[in-house]
Amino acid sequence: MPNFIPKTFLMLSTLVVACVYGLFLSPGLVLADEAPRLDKVKVLYHLDSHDPALAKYAMALINKHIEAEGGPDKIDVVLVVHGPALKLFESETVDPDLKDKLKVVIDKGLTAEMCQVSMKLYGTPLEKLLAGFKPTEHPVAVKRIADLQRAGYVYIKP
Repeated sequence: MPNFIPKTFLMLSTLVVACVYGLFLSPGLVLADEAPRLDKVKVLYHLDSHDPALAKYAMALINKHIEAEGGPDKIDVVLVVHGPALKLFESETVDPDLKDKLKVVIDKGLTAEMCQVSMKLYGTPLEKLLAGFKPTEHPVAVKRIADLQRAGYVYIKP
């Protein structure tokens, strides 16, 4: 009987090694970090604060996020702005640093949307905002945010 245990152990360990080796050689096996990306990463940034420092921080985050994903062709970023944050993006009063940071991310493919209801509420038509903004696809920003999330966009609120 002592000879039986080593033979069984040897057979089982050989089988385990063969299975593990086969898994790594299998053409269908793709590790999570190596998985080919078929679609762009979809990200929604939400800004509703009147704090200029927070808005600048959000632009820096978006810029770093685009870089981290490997460039504009790897990521689809939408910024939805509404409420008090609208005032930060008025052409005549915008912080020059915020203006520059917004231009950088728009040039890298950011879609910047301004809430239609907020524009009416604050009496600020699109023409008075920085270049690059378009009205939200739905008049109500929170509805637009929910629609983007439903479409698979990851939600980030700096």
